[in-house]
Amino acid sequence: MHHVQITVPPGAEDAARAFYCGVIGLAEVPKPESLERRGGFWLRVGDREVHVGTEAGVEREQTKAHVAYRVEDLAQWRRVLQDHGVAISESVAIPGYDRFEFRDPFGNRVEFIQPTG
Repeated sequence: MHHVQITVPPGAEDAARAFYCGVIGLAEVPKPESLERRGGFWLRVGDREVHVGTEAGVEREQTKAHVAYRVEDLAQWRRVLQDHGVAISESVAIPGYDRFEFRDPFGNRVEFIQPTG
């Protein structure tokens, strides 16, 4: 996998940067000049990217589609998100992992997952 793309409403890029760069701590990387006019921005996650594009008329809250981020300290991330007013949903248990889900401020479903043991 090279990258995944999520979308936010047009004009919400600054709020998306505040959440993904400020709260989650992802690093923004330069978007190619040829794509700048489309709006959005790109993020680096390890050796992969998350492309944040803009899209109107999408019912993001209605989809199960999501990005899962592997984290080192799930309990810490739960506190960070709750401190920022993000509602946490418990995920169905799967062997070998602890995890939870939430919706970003734009309705995108996000999962944080941590291996157990």
